[in-house]
Amino acid sequence: MNNDIKNLKKRLIYRSLYRGTKEMDKLIGSFVKERINDFNMNQLKELETFLSIDDDTLYRIYNDQIKTFKIENISTKFIQMYKSHIYKE
Repeated sequence: MNNDIKNLKKRLIYRSLYRGTKEMDKLIGSFVKERINDFNMNQLKELETFLSIDDDTLYRIYNDQIKTFKIENISTKFIQMYKSHIYKE
């Protein structure tokens, strides 16, 4: 089980760093790297769903261009955690 979680985390980090646009690779990658070790299994599943959302939508959510965003299996708390993330290079 522990090995499964390690592999899941590695896969999620990889997916967060290689999204398609350099800007979102950096933003999402830094968010995931900063938070992933604090996530429980439910939050890791939320993250997996979150990473399937396209870059444009995630960018617009981050910049408050989309005020209400609901997707099944992603909590409002998780979205707020993402929106409060401050990218540091």
